[in-house]
Amino acid sequence: MKLSEIRRGEKELTERMTLADRLLLAALIIISVSGFIFIKKAFPQGTDVRIEVNGKLAYKLPLNSNATIAVKGIIGDTIVEIKNRKVRIKESPCSNKICVHQGWIDRGAVVCLPNRVTVFIDSSEGRENKAIDAITG
Repeated sequence: MKLSEIRRGEKELTERMTLADRLLLAALIIISVSGFIFIKKAFPQGTDVRIEVNGKLAYKLPLNSNATIAVKGIIGDTIVEIKNRKVRIKESPCSNKICVHQGWIDRGAVVCLPNRVTVFIDSSEGRENKAIDAITG
């Protein structure tokens, strides 16, 4: 397809758009952009790093510390690094290294599935007052 054909198709499409189509398109763009703006409010940055092995808590450290921890998983040691309020899995004995390639995070989790090591950034503030629901158990 040539560039002139593409432009002709775009021109025909914009000529056929009604006012309602344009308003709908503008509303969808605004909603999409606002999602990026408000994502930090939906997922606030935590204060703690929780490292679990095979579903059991192995370490809990403050996110503002600088540390490198060797975590014993089921197939070997996974090296977890905390620095500048971010965390990453630096080294892992797994073969595909997806956890290592994920890089630094400041919210959420990194999982080394073959070694069963999970690194969460979490906030323990007010955790005692939160109700348990059907999803979180």
